[in-house]
Amino acid sequence: MERATRKVRVGVVVSDSRDRTVTVEVSDVKRHPKYGKTVPVRTKFHAHDEANDAHVGDTVRIVETRPLSKTKRWRVDEVVERAK
Repeated sequence: MERATRKVRVGVVVSDSRDRTVTVEVSDVKRHPKYGKTVPVRTKFHAHDEANDAHVGDTVRIVETRPLSKTKRWRVDEVVERAK
């Protein structure tokens, strides 16, 4: 039996104040169902950062994983770009 492919998102760290947890904001563009206009959508995910490596402003790739706490279902895969 093969494991399903996991969801991957790229976003910006907006909070790193907790131990081994970062909040990542992922921006996307959706079309409005009735009017067809493109609407920006921002979603925040709590992600597990085992090494406490990501900091505010960093662009990170997060991967879906098993539930790690009440709100954490994602983990930081890699830091794509450091904040300047």
